[in-house]
Amino acid sequence: MITPIENYPALAKAIGIKDLIFKREDMHPYGSHKGRSIPIMIDYYIKTGSKNFVISSSGNAALAAALHIHKINSDISNNTGLATIDSTKNTLDIFVGNHIQHYKLEKLKAIEDENIRVLIKERPLQAATLRGQEGATSLRQSTDDEALVGYDALARELAQIEGIGAIFIGTSSGTTAQALATFFLKNNVPIQLHIVQTSSCHPIADGLETYDGENVDSIADAIVDRTAMRKEKLVPMIKKTGGNAWVANNDEIESAIDMVKKNTGLDISTNSALSIVGLMQSIYRGWEIDGTAVCIICGD
Repeated sequence: MITPIENYPALAKAIGIKDLIFKREDMHPYGSHKGRSIPIMIDYYIKTGSKNFVISSSGNAALAAALHIHKINSDISNNTGLATIDSTKNTLDIFVGNHIQHYKLEKLKAIEDENIRVLIKERPLQAATLRGQEGATSLRQSTDDEALVGYDALARELAQIEGIGAIFIGTSSGTTAQALATFFLKNNVPIQLHIVQTSSCHPIADGLETYDGENVDSIADAIVDRTAMRKEKLVPMIKKTGGNAWVANNDEIESAIDMVKKNTGLDISTNSALSIVGLMQSIYRGWEIDGTAVCIICGD
């Protein structure tokens, strides 16, 4: 497996479930579950002739893209890997918003060089779209089904977990969730898929559950996709798996972080905590889970 699975019986008992596993995507070499898909997208488009890339991202996807472009360019310098296709180095423009968290910006700036640029814009998605119109290849996962391919490996790793009953994952565009649901349904793997969104961004969850809380800015800042291009396909797929959607408010996120710290010693991010909140809400609602619950710890 690319990332470890970890069993936390004390946390399971505190939440009120028999078995609980963390899938530690935060320990992926590229920093998050985005490292499953973004590199495969880049490799695919390089093989089709692309050399210049653009991405609009709040952090995780951009970090995966920057690390992979940096690796490929290093291979080119050393005449290894994809360098055998074209010796010209690749470029990447990363557009981020004015309110990106400082520590995320620092991570990106640490990789910045003459081929990788980090550009702060008031409307990063619009800037990235314009750059795409100028000829750069977009790495926008919400509209590109090539993005689904990379998450197949994650789905296979999850399906190998003995006795798994349900998966909980924080969701923005729904790309990862769609890839997982596609694999489970295609292969008749009886695993419930549950997505978790936030009080400030819950368009996909609205297709499954009515959120009656306040629409306030969330501390889980990676959930930002309001257009929800994958909603039409994803919602019925989630239903077919027997799963559901949940919406987490800030108090619930902070409570989940504290509970995880107390019972596991782990410091998880606000975005990773969404999966815990979803599980806790399902238990409170009396949702039946036949088997082990798996929470995706996705990274920053």
